[in-house]
Amino acid sequence: MVIRSARQEDFSQIVALAKELGLDYERMNKDSYWVAEDAGRIVGMVGLKKHADCHELCALGVSLGYRGKGLGQKLVHALLLNADRDIYLATIIPGFFEQGGFEKSTQFPASMKKAPEWCEGCPKELCTVMIRTSR
Repeated sequence: MVIRSARQEDFSQIVALAKELGLDYERMNKDSYWVAEDAGRIVGMVGLKKHADCHELCALGVSLGYRGKGLGQKLVHALLLNADRDIYLATIIPGFFEQGGFEKSTQFPASMKKAPEWCEGCPKELCTVMIRTSR
């Protein structure tokens, strides 16, 4: 298993995995990704959106057969090693991200505003904005 920065030729697999996990979004190809690769197959991913007012961790997901092996944390760690700014995220699993040094935030950068359909089916009371300050 290799955790690495995504290459252009990975993108079709990244999009396929994102669709499989319900994490795909418009203009995914504009963002940076780190991937977990097993024997040439992308089995995990995490994205970084670079907005004008912040950076946002997005689209963290691992194929069902590879869950429970710590890949999600390894992907987040790889992204953070390459961060030169504070990174925000919106999540319903804050405990997972606290393990990576994220803290709950009262700030919600304007560029992270989500379309109502993005949040469909997700209980708003569970949504937490978090930040990891760059070191």
